[in-house]
Amino acid sequence: PELHRALKSACLSMFLKSFVSPEKGMDKNTDEEQPSTTCNQYPKEAVKKRQNSGRSSGSSDSSKAFRKSFRLDYRLEEDVTKSKRGKDGRFVNPWPTWKSPTLPNILKWSIMEKDNSNVPRSKQELDKELPVLQPYFVQKPEEAGKTGAGMRVTWLGHATVMVEMDELVFLTDPIFSQRASPIQLLGPKRFRGPPCTVAQLPRIDAVLISHTHYDHLDYNSVASLNERFGSDLRWFVPLGLLQWMQRCGCENVIELDWWEENCVPGHDAVTFVFTPSQHWCKRTVTDDNKVLWGSWSVLGPWNRFFFAGDTGYCVAFEQIGKRFGPFDLAAIPIGAYEPRWFMKYQHVDPEEAVRIHIDVQAKKSVAIHWGTFALANEYYLDPPMKLNEALERYGLKKDDFFLLCHGESRNLNTNDRFEN
Repeated sequence: PELHRALKSACLSMFLKSFVSPEKGMDKNTDEEQPSTTCNQYPKEAVKKRQNSGRSSGSSDSSKAFRKSFRLDYRLEEDVTKSKRGKDGRFVNPWPTWKSPTLPNILKWSIMEKDNSNVPRSKQELDKELPVLQPYFVQKPEEAGKTGAGMRVTWLGHATVMVEMDELVFLTDPIFSQRASPIQLLGPKRFRGPPCTVAQLPRIDAVLISHTHYDHLDYNSVASLNERFGSDLRWFVPLGLLQWMQRCGCENVIELDWWEENCVPGHDAVTFVFTPSQHWCKRTVTDDNKVLWGSWSVLGPWNRFFFAGDTGYCVAFEQIGKRFGPFDLAAIPIGAYEPRWFMKYQHVDPEEAVRIHIDVQAKKSVAIHWGTFALANEYYLDPPMKLNEALERYGLKKDDFFLLCHGESRNLNTNDRFEN
């Protein structure tokens, strides 16, 4: 019980974000003016955003050489929901299904609701229920990226997956730290550790960031990835996050609005599109929703991948499915959903995850955002059980929306399962 109370208190702290991050001054003011030395470190070839959006006003010759020379065939040109800002310039959810978390509701959830997560203290029990496997690439790094016309997904815990498709390897929302917090002394702590370190990763071509919450945007992981891969690593981030990334030392950063697209230099055939979701952003006392949030659609000549990030259920996923589906694989959250009166606006439950699977027209989906941090009140093993119940109700097979162990990989669009 003491552990659960501590976790709940830490989770409340993460929601409130009522502290200033000690990340070397990273979060003190996400939209302050940058020194000229920082701007000079930003390479001309790192395109800030695609010019076909109509918002940008020009680019260098070198950046033009790296942009796709064709317009993606969207097939369906119906109107889609664009991002919106309030009168104060901060982003707002355009969905009627959204309701902002309020301080009274946060306190009600923290004080009145029972924490049923019941995460065992015993490592032996956790190893039995949620084993952490060594990823295949630790022993066989030369195999990474060799998927031919197929694709491979490896779950590295929480919302972090490594995807190999169409001659690219990329990560989603990487967090390799022990805590989802601005400091590693307080805040939600992993009860299942990362299956590998940043140093053990194979070559990574790109990283996708969905939003700024600490369990999805981890400063230590960003810094470690940047230290290892430098400007060879392309970061795809939401609108408003560019300066924060630059202050981390990251140079090759692409900042996108909903429905904008870009690519990795030298891999123009694969398009990364920032697509909507229903969520919110906050890291400090004053930065509420200064950064956009969203999902990612990765469209290649052989495969299509969708990453939902963090989200409540909304009509955005039907729009995404109509415009970019079907997807060969979707990574969809299934955890951190209780109590529903509070969590439903920002986190889907397993049944809503299945609805997203259907809406985006995913051929297969992998469950993420569970089994790593205790961020809400449901029993820690409920998400996969509830997922299987929902699949049965919708007449789908378990293999249509599958689970992976931490560190486990799955091959898709091939006839074999990749063994760790």
